[in-house]
Amino acid sequence: MDFSGASSVFLMVPPGFAGPLEPVLARADGVERVVLLSSQGVGTGRHPAAYEEAVQASGLKWTVLRPAGFASNAFQWAESVRSAREVAAPFGDVALPVIDPEDIASVAAAALVDPAHEGRTYELTGAAAVSPRDQAAAIGEAVGEPVRFVPRTREEARAALLGFMPPHVADATLDILGSPTAAEQQVSPDVSRVLGRPPRSFAEWASRFAGAFK
Repeated sequence: MDFSGASSVFLMVPPGFAGPLEPVLARADGVERVVLLSSQGVGTGRHPAAYEEAVQASGLKWTVLRPAGFASNAFQWAESVRSAREVAAPFGDVALPVIDPEDIASVAAAALVDPAHEGRTYELTGAAAVSPRDQAAAIGEAVGEPVRFVPRTREEARAALLGFMPPHVADATLDILGSPTAAEQQVSPDVSRVLGRPPRSFAEWASRFAGAFK
């Protein structure tokens, strides 16, 4: 990883990265500030805190972002919405405050340039908790046609996730989707505090990307 010429770095650890973060940070010559994309699961104890701890102990000025699930995960339904006007998912009525990735990017940009965010950990969520059934309805509104919600069992969903996730990650993901803690369902004020405006809703995200579902 080459940090040449960078004074501030947005750090998103890739899915295939398995090693410690300390050697990477040790090579960050000239870097003064790092903004780490972590996850809400660190704050709720679902995920390990090793990367956050490495950044906080690095000697760099740091900000940690802990986003909830991404609204853009709904792209997984794009083909079924286009072909059959349906969304298949487990836990149809369990609502979580998914966040528009553009709001994450806006908070990250602010943290990269404004020292007021140094030493802060931000919990990033959308404007309201929305269930998969709600998301299907919002996508239908965006494309101008009803989108049917099709319930999936946990086992069916797990089989699909194992196509691109290791088993322990699939199981942890399904635990959050099916049995979220109160903290995982709570809307955080941090996006509004940083950006001076409310976070975008899932419906706004769906409207912006309606073309992917038509």
